[in-house]
Amino acid sequence: MKRNAFNVAFPAALVVVMVTFLSTIFLVTAAPSLAATVAKKTPPATRPSAVDHAEVQIKDLQTALKITEAQQSDWNHLTLVMRENAKEMDAGAKERQEISATANAVDRMKFHSHITELRLNQMRKFIPPFEAFYAGMSDEQKKTTDTIFQTGRHDKKKRK
Repeated sequence: MKRNAFNVAFPAALVVVMVTFLSTIFLVTAAPSLAATVAKKTPPATRPSAVDHAEVQIKDLQTALKITEAQQSDWNHLTLVMRENAKEMDAGAKERQEISATANAVDRMKFHSHITELRLNQMRKFIPPFEAFYAGMSDEQKKTTDTIFQTGRHDKKKRK
């Protein structure tokens, strides 16, 4: 009985962790402190789009991982999924702006549920090409990737 619970709980927990992680990587930009954010809100028009953020992430990853020609096909497939996911997130952000002024608490909860489902579906699309790409990496590239996914940083400098 305990094995069955583990077989269900572990994959569910893994999905939640991956969704949270990718949301952090692809949707969060370097933000000022909370006090500065509360004191002065940045207008939505000046915030980078998810597509722009994804492009920066793709370039940073490509530089950090030193993609070889043999890996280029898997890399291209992975970046295609990343770009599609970013476009979907931008559409969700636009939808949020449209309903924001008129939405009540129930509408907002439904919208957040919709975004959570969207992110989960994006993870389901992202994992297979990521697995294929990761499988073709050298040991050094895997180590770099593991560090990036653990710390969220592309460089090897340690935080103080």
